[in-house]
Amino acid sequence: MLTALARTATRRPLTVMLLWGLFLLLGFGLGTGVFARLSDNVPEVPGTESESAARYLEEMDPAGSSITGVVAGTPVADAGLRAEVERAVADVREVAGVAAVPDPYVTPGMIAEDGHALIVPVTLEGGLDDDAEERTLDAAAERIREIDAPDVHVSGGPLLGLQMGERAQQDVKNAELISLPVVLALLLVVFGGLRSALLPLVVAVSGIAGAFLALFLFSEVTDISVYAIQVTTMLGLGLAVDYALLMLVRFREERRTTEDVVEAVHRTVAAAGRTVLFSGLTVAVSLTGLLVFPSVFLRSMGLAVAAVVVIDMLAALTLLPALLVRFGGRIPPAKTPRNGEEEGRFFARVARFAARRKVAVLAVTVPVLLVLALPVPGMSIAVGDARQLPADSEARQLQDTVAAHFPPGTGVSPVVVVARPGTDDATADRIRALGPGATTRELPGGGAVIEIRSPGEADGAEATALVERVREVRGDAPVEVTGTAARLVDFREMLAERAPWAALTVLAGIVVLLFAFTGSVLLPLRTVVTTLLSLAAALGVVVWVFQDGHLAGLLGAEGLGALSLTAPPLIVAIAFGLAMDYELFILARMREARLRSGDDQEAVVTGLSRSGRVVTCAALLLAVVFAAFMTGGFSPILQIGLGLTLAVLIDATVVRMLLVPATMALLGRHAWWAPRPLRRAHERFGVREEQPELPRKKVPSGV
Repeated sequence: MLTALARTATRRPLTVMLLWGLFLLLGFGLGTGVFARLSDNVPEVPGTESESAARYLEEMDPAGSSITGVVAGTPVADAGLRAEVERAVADVREVAGVAAVPDPYVTPGMIAEDGHALIVPVTLEGGLDDDAEERTLDAAAERIREIDAPDVHVSGGPLLGLQMGERAQQDVKNAELISLPVVLALLLVVFGGLRSALLPLVVAVSGIAGAFLALFLFSEVTDISVYAIQVTTMLGLGLAVDYALLMLVRFREERRTTEDVVEAVHRTVAAAGRTVLFSGLTVAVSLTGLLVFPSVFLRSMGLAVAAVVVIDMLAALTLLPALLVRFGGRIPPAKTPRNGEEEGRFFARVARFAARRKVAVLAVTVPVLLVLALPVPGMSIAVGDARQLPADSEARQLQDTVAAHFPPGTGVSPVVVVARPGTDDATADRIRALGPGATTRELPGGGAVIEIRSPGEADGAEATALVERVREVRGDAPVEVTGTAARLVDFREMLAERAPWAALTVLAGIVVLLFAFTGSVLLPLRTVVTTLLSLAAALGVVVWVFQDGHLAGLLGAEGLGALSLTAPPLIVAIAFGLAMDYELFILARMREARLRSGDDQEAVVTGLSRSGRVVTCAALLLAVVFAAFMTGGFSPILQIGLGLTLAVLIDATVVRMLLVPATMALLGRHAWWAPRPLRRAHERFGVREEQPELPRKKVPSGV
């Protein structure tokens, strides 16, 4: 297959480039339409009680979603301001799709005790389609913002999701503007030439276009989270640069032994292309674990990110070879080491040191990684609120204003209890008694909605405990609980139930792929153990920073007491795949050296010396991409960005440079061992490389 791809790309390079050019136009044209389809309904899990109750309310409740306006910065008793607010309330009531707008001057609790702020809640009609709801939201919010006061903010409900989508789009643009020039500068340093440096960026842009197009296509059949844009774009950009870097380094090496550019491209695809193929497959397999979860968010993220990985892989195996055929003749070959000088001598020295001091290396690195991982057992997740957004966002300013002027709990979503027809009065009374000030609203058909407010955040410990108490008190009555806290409880239960199966699916797939790549049983197991160590260390730091609040201010964030429920599963899935990426880079070179020399110990040194530079550069470039996405200030993306940055850097340095040679030296020749039946199966069905040819000397032209 790789040979066929290489020959197609070299025979018709202009056709391949034209097809990819059309793909880019499609991605940046049609694909960017996904920004208008983003959803913030992350915690929804089909089949759960909270989702069932929410669907019932959508059908039966005549009242729809709501948004909130807040007016502050001046005494609300001012006659001019009161007239402004009353005119705005009257105008909003006339907006098509608006069900109710209470007058804040006569409604209890709408005016702050200090007299310097008031709240304007707007309830929409139920049953509005997406377009009608968006028109209603825009008209109502715009009219409230016209109130002449120092601070006027509107957010909440579906408007919060739209604001997050706009923030996601802006953050992606800013991250690309920051990361692409920095990546180009680093590539110039690595390759020393503009042509070589630009080619990975061409592949990277293809990856970004693929991210947009994949998300747009998935949005036709499922909801796409506001977090999906940043995550898929950062990964698509980073992996594209990784794969292109690996291919270009190998191409320049092949150019040392042949002047025929087409032949150099064929040999590059045959060697490095195999690594790219298996790397893409391992990253995609790592993401299949997300498909085990019934959460629409996790499944859509797994599918979208896996699609982007495949697009990056195909671009590296088709577009890049075509570009090399057209422009590779102007790319200088890699420098030949001087007489007696060892190629990659720094990494060779590190490998020899780790191999000689294997016990000491393990005794130091493993405890350090375990210490960094200590916060992980205390990790907590939450849905989060507007505090996750930067301080300059309207939703965050609204929440901060309400918190500054109103009692705690004002504006916080209540625990919503749906009492379906047939619920007895005694059960309803017991539920209402769980929270002071519980309100009841009758529904058509004989049902009722009981809203109970708890102190603290909508998804805090008190709210989730209240959900559990309601579910205990209801007995066998047809009562269901929904709302933010109930969705969080159901999401946590879903994670706890499906996480072991997700882990088993990923580990089984990774072990099979690594066995097919190496023919060893022990190498996949060693790889999984060392990767989990680096992953736990990175996740521990994220908990320490964003949950506990240590040094969070340096990143423009704050300790929220819990991580976003989106962060841990995505960090684990993506970082695990990226770790396999670098593992394959190194194992491919080690295997080549072992096939050539037959010396297991020297193969470790040679493999690391020839791949260490690529892995280090790739990790640095990927870290730059992840760091650029951390400039937006959106807390969930900050968490994912920091987790992936640390996971990549720890894995590419501590694990691949120290733990890999130390454990390989400890295993010795047994590292490549497999039982005889499996060895025979690998010889028949596995991926086997031919014995590498000896380097061919250049023949001067004209001879």
